[in-house]
Amino acid sequence: MLVAVWHLLLTQGAFAEAGRTAALLRVVSLNLCADELVLRLADPGQVASVTFLARDPRASNVADLARTVPMNRGLAEEIVPLKPDLVIVGAYTTRTTTAMLRRLGFEVLELDIPRTLGEAYAQIRMVAARLGVPERGEQTVREMEVGFARLPAVAENHPTAVVLRPNGFTVGRGSISDEVMQKAGLSNLAARLSTDRKGQLTLEEIVRANPDLLIINAEKDAPPSLADGLLRHPVLAAFATAGRSVALPPRLWTCAGPALTEAAARLATARLSLSGVGASGEDRPAAHLGGGTLR
Repeated sequence: MLVAVWHLLLTQGAFAEAGRTAALLRVVSLNLCADELVLRLADPGQVASVTFLARDPRASNVADLARTVPMNRGLAEEIVPLKPDLVIVGAYTTRTTTAMLRRLGFEVLELDIPRTLGEAYAQIRMVAARLGVPERGEQTVREMEVGFARLPAVAENHPTAVVLRPNGFTVGRGSISDEVMQKAGLSNLAARLSTDRKGQLTLEEIVRANPDLLIINAEKDAPPSLADGLLRHPVLAAFATAGRSVALPPRLWTCAGPALTEAAARLATARLSLSGVGASGEDRPAAHLGGGTLR
C-alpha cells in the first residue's frame, strides 16, 4: 500500500514538473539591462538569446551567466528563427527591430530606464512576474534592500562628490545614480551645478566647485579614446594624489539590479577613506587649474 502511494506521489510530481517545463517561456533579450534581468531571474534553458554585450565583463555584471547563451546583435533576422514567446527590449534601443517583431506578432516587453530605486524594484518584479517566477523578483529586491541597509552609517553632513564620465558628462538630479550616491552618504554636487540628469561640466566648473570626492565613472582597461582621455587631464591628478578620487565601473549602476548595492558600497568605502574633509570642502584650497575644459 505504501509503495503504491509513493508511486502515485512520484507520478503526480513528474506530471507537475512536466507541466511547469511546458509552460516556460522562451525569452530573448535585445538590451544589456534586460540581459541581466533575464539571466538572473529565468530558469536554465529558458533564455534563448541575449545581446553580445552580455558576455563583455567591462559592460556586463552577468558575463559568466551569459557565457553559454546564444548571442544576438539586435537584428530581427536573428530573432525570428528562435520563435521566442517573449522578447524584452529597451525603450531607446533596437527600435527598428522592435517594430518589425511586433508587426510579425511577437510579444514584446519594453523596459524604460528607472529613475529611482523604487522604479528599479518595480521593474525587477515586473520582469520576474512575466517570466513566471515572481518569488525570484521579490528575493532579488529583498537582497538589494538588505545591501543598502548594511551600508556604513551616514553622518549628518555628507561629503560632496562629482561623477565624471567620458566627454565630461556627469550625474545630475533625478537619476538612479544620484539616489545611489545619497545612499552612500555623498552629496551630489553636480545636482546643483548641472541642469539635467546627464549634463556636462567643464573642467573649470569642477575645480571651482572643489568636491570632496571625484568619482571617475569609466573602465580602467577600456580601449584608448579621446573621450576617456579627458578623464586623465593633469589637473584631476591632484584629486587622486590627495586620496579624493575613486574609480567606479559604469556597469555597476547602468542597470536596475543587484550591482547597484555594490556601487553604493564602493562609494561608501571611498567616503569613509576621506580624511580631514569638510562637508563642503571649504577648508581646503582648490586644485590648481591646468587649463582647458572637458568639452
